Amino acid sequence: MKDNHTIVFNPAIHHRHSIRLKNYDYSLPGAYFVTISAYQKIDLFGEIYGQRMSLNQYGNILYSVWTNITFHYPNVHLDSFVIMPNHIHGLIWITDRAGYEPAPTKRYPLSEIVKQFKGLCARQINILRDTPGSPVWQRNYYEHIVRNENELNAIRKYIEANVLNWPLDDEKSNA
Repeated sequence: MKDNHTIVFNPAIHHRHSIRLKNYDYSLPGAYFVTISAYQKIDLFGEIYGQRMSLNQYGNILYSVWTNITFHYPNVHLDSFVIMPNHIHGLIWITDRAGYEPAPTKRYPLSEIVKQFKGLCARQINILRDTPGSPVWQRNYYEHIVRNENELNAIRKYIEANVLNWPLDDEKSNA
């Protein structure tokens, strides 16, 4: 007997389409813009006061895990990022080499990097909340392959202005 909370996948009514670029290798060197949203877009990571984002203990976990991505993936470099009350925006660079090492390293796809980030954050947040296994993140994430320098600079400006634009942000919860 199934409980009332079990959802059975039905392809006739559940239309899950991949938002990834078909046949693209997301482990290729380049810049990727990602947005990862909190489960049900709840304001979990802090609050905005005036023109400043104030991280709470959960937001500090995101900051720590995000800034340590490069220790887990030596061929990854981080660019601009911002943690908002219910999501994070960031630019991730995947390169061919790890730092100054002469030999090429294994390339991990963007999905692996995001999965690791989400998992580490969720475990630590759920320990603090005493809610093991509870969702912290939306099921997927948004990504955009940065195609040129103009686009890169526009995304950097968008990230930098995100706190100022919070009142108009589509990611803002209405709770």
